[in-house]
Amino acid sequence: MITSPTDTVRIAPHRLPVVGHALPLARETLPFLRSVHATGDLVRVDIGPLPVYFVTTPGLFHQVLVKDAHAFARGRFFARTRRLLGDGLATADGDNHHRQRRLMQPLFHQSRMPFYASVMARHLQALTDSWRPGQEVRVEEEMMNMAIGIIADAMVSCDLGPEAAAEIRFCMPVLDRTIVTRALMPRWLDNVPIPMNRRFDSAADRMRRTTDRLIAEHHSADAHDDLLSWLLTAHDGTTGTRMSDIQVRDEITTILGAGSVTTAHTMAWVFHELARSPEVERRLHAELADVLGGRPATYADIPALEYTGRLVQEVQRMYSPPLGTRRALTATEIDGVRIPPDTEVGFSLYALHRDPRVYAEPDRFDPDRWLPERSRRLPRGAFIPFAAGHHRCIGEFFAKTEMALTVAHIAAHWRLRPVAGHRVRPVAALVPRPDRLPMTLVARD
Repeated sequence: MITSPTDTVRIAPHRLPVVGHALPLARETLPFLRSVHATGDLVRVDIGPLPVYFVTTPGLFHQVLVKDAHAFARGRFFARTRRLLGDGLATADGDNHHRQRRLMQPLFHQSRMPFYASVMARHLQALTDSWRPGQEVRVEEEMMNMAIGIIADAMVSCDLGPEAAAEIRFCMPVLDRTIVTRALMPRWLDNVPIPMNRRFDSAADRMRRTTDRLIAEHHSADAHDDLLSWLLTAHDGTTGTRMSDIQVRDEITTILGAGSVTTAHTMAWVFHELARSPEVERRLHAELADVLGGRPATYADIPALEYTGRLVQEVQRMYSPPLGTRRALTATEIDGVRIPPDTEVGFSLYALHRDPRVYAEPDRFDPDRWLPERSRRLPRGAFIPFAAGHHRCIGEFFAKTEMALTVAHIAAHWRLRPVAGHRVRPVAALVPRPDRLPMTLVARD
């Protein structure tokens, strides 16, 4: 029997009058999202007056993101990020999304990865050449600066220059720190001049101006074999029209943001987890010595770096995007419940990937859980760090290449050791980020 959600769906605990679950969500975002599954497979969470129905099982994730994806549009979270990303690929929907993805797909094909890997290698070499034994570095900042340089070099084919680079390095952390909180706030608060809104709006404006300058420079320069030149000249196969500069700006802002922030945070967590796991670090070093023999890693080496790949997968599992939403376009059945049109459906990859119903000892760092004989026992939809369905991340191959080469290059030359007395805390962002990650560099022989 199909029932109405208001009649049968259980409500998450700690709901408050008027604001619903907005306060516990904002204050303890990650613990709250992890707790939702304890209430049921489909759970109502109220963000102010807006009910959001969270799915919490792999099967329901697969239904919403893949099987019945045609019945859903981007939801509240993505709509609230348009202040920054406009109608870029991360927020676009329907025909616009399909058209933009089709235009951009050739630049993210696997055949281009060896070229991108050479760009990554240059930046990795420059990073590690700048380090000195005994130096204390903020790993989250080092990874962010490196990731921004790589994505700009690969996708815009230019040296950003000190001014543009400084703008992007300033803006992206500000936007990353506030974007989840803004998505959870009531919409009417967007225009209230509280400090968080002023910081977000200022950073978004500065980011757009920086991207506009990059586009203007590309218009007056020789064509490059990069994403920006491609978008400026590409024609839609159906209508023959080109993208406007505003559309191009939205796509480049999306790529610069999503392509740097998510990879940077994941890499910071890699070195944090390695420092806490001596046996994992030993096995990683043994594989690097066996496969590379002291030479730099290349794209061709990645398939042979099996343990490196499992290590990165495990970090992705533990630190996945915390929040996503979809909006029902038509009446849809989820878990025997009739979801009316315009209903918001929520999901948390972070919570899914740490669900004890799916993963044994989910808080334990264990790269061997990705051995084929173990990982194949997972249910469909249980591990989707790049999302799933037609909104699956277009930069998946790029990110996997960058993460594997980063681990291989840095770990071959350096050990990163935690600073005594400092406790690292995960903070909700596009991908959970370490609040501060100071580490000391120890050169390997």
